[in-house]
Amino acid sequence: MEKRRLSFWQIWNMSFGFLGIQMGFALQNANASRILQIFGADVHELSWFWIIAPLMGLIVQPIVGHYSDKTWGKFGRRKPYFLIGAILASIGLVLMPQADMFIAFLPALWVGAGMLMIMDASFNIAMEPFRALVGDNLRTDQRTAGFSIQTALIGFGAVIGSWLPYALANWFGVSNQTEAGAVPANLIWSFIIGALILIISILVTVITTKEYSPEEMHAFDQEHPEHDGLEVSEDEKSSLLDILDDFKQMPVTMRQLSWVQFFSWFGLFGMWVFATPAIAQHIYHLPPTDSSSSTYQDAGDWVGILFGIYNLVSAFYAFALPYIAKKIGRKRTHAISLIIGGIGLLSVYVMPDENWLIVSMIGVGIAWASILAMPYAILAGSISPKKMGVYMGIFNFFIVIPQIINALIGGPLVKYAYGDQAIFALVISGVSFLIAAALVSKVKDVDDVIQK
Repeated sequence: MEKRRLSFWQIWNMSFGFLGIQMGFALQNANASRILQIFGADVHELSWFWIIAPLMGLIVQPIVGHYSDKTWGKFGRRKPYFLIGAILASIGLVLMPQADMFIAFLPALWVGAGMLMIMDASFNIAMEPFRALVGDNLRTDQRTAGFSIQTALIGFGAVIGSWLPYALANWFGVSNQTEAGAVPANLIWSFIIGALILIISILVTVITTKEYSPEEMHAFDQEHPEHDGLEVSEDEKSSLLDILDDFKQMPVTMRQLSWVQFFSWFGLFGMWVFATPAIAQHIYHLPPTDSSSSTYQDAGDWVGILFGIYNLVSAFYAFALPYIAKKIGRKRTHAISLIIGGIGLLSVYVMPDENWLIVSMIGVGIAWASILAMPYAILAGSISPKKMGVYMGIFNFFIVIPQIINALIGGPLVKYAYGDQAIFALVISGVSFLIAAALVSKVKDVDDVIQK
């Protein structure tokens, strides 16, 4: 029995919910540090607040993956998780920039951090089953295309989310001015619009996508009873503690990819957390203590534009990835992309003004597209369909652990090693990308190989 070959638009609809997820995620990435600074966080404290994001991924994604593998109900296997995650994330999006409403009960900074936690947990509930759904529904020869289309939608959603505050302020007249301790109106409305689009896009996927039945998935698995040394018995356990056993028995390919992921995401986290203060200080020449001036707000809006640019580049580059990978291989494609991204981040240090940073972000966008597609395309062939969800969740360990480490050491490094100059956090991120590129050579790239 063989899986159906899906059309471009079927694959597009299957991943369309990622447009809204990534729009919300982009709003968070580009603006959370800015919002937290407005509420009173110092620059060297930012990474500690951001530790919430990887912690939620570490806890939530393997659990959601485990249970989504075993959820077969009226509404499907993965789809209930999309919808629940989208609803909760939308609540967090609406409330985070308006956390000062709750100052009668708690400090706005605490409430803002709490909303960040809700958003991160919810994004993780929604995102992990989307990765597994591509592995569930697509044949081996369509997986690279599937993850690439997903990456393109991630890119388009992120562009909208990243540019929205700038667009509202400069094209629609929504104010980006504020008093100390208050979030500007363009940010508040951006997060509300992001919440609405998130719900709508998830509903498109839920309504248009058909999932395979348990019987069909079982039949597919009979074609490949062993994946990269992983034996999957028909008598599957249902204990959540089985995640520990699954971790111990992870495929060799996953172990090798883990180091590539570690350095890739260590670099990304540093960029997300410190881009706004780094650019405000290094390009706009503001002191580290400035988080409320009009120039700082302009710098924050421009960071949103830059983040949108790298996501737009990633969206278009994602369409080219299947063709490039077919010509030179997935490993080489990923390594070259990471090198270009590393050079892009390093170049931020030498750029003469904010407009030249567009060139830097083009390089970052090329790496970002590959990070979102190539590791998953390489990994999917080594995993049994019965374990697709839990292993995609476990694979997330190697995304969140480097972020947790960066969150713990990033702030102290900026304060004590870099003299409050956040630009050096971006330099380290560039170096981290280059290390990840070198480690790609160690990865075994196979598709559904049965090892005796």
